[in-house]
Amino acid sequence: MLELRPNCECCDKDLPADATDAVICTFECTFCADCAQNVLGGACPNCGGNFSARPIRPAALLTKYPASTRRVLKAEGCDPPQGRLIRRP
Repeated sequence: MLELRPNCECCDKDLPADATDAVICTFECTFCADCAQNVLGGACPNCGGNFSARPIRPAALLTKYPASTRRVLKAEGCDPPQGRLIRRP
């Protein structure tokens, strides 16, 4: 079951369980769509994988299966993965 982490690992923006702008990689690293696209160029800085929209857990199930409260933030900053060409608009 997905953790549904509460924040962007890059900018620390709050991403509640019903956030439509939350994206995750296959390891559940969580970012806001803005950071994922404009800062990270679509690649996870932790694993190098791509992002998908984070699913929204139905509100009725959040009571039984609550979202995580553990905030994860990259202390060293949020840089694009090394060795990848990041295209800027």
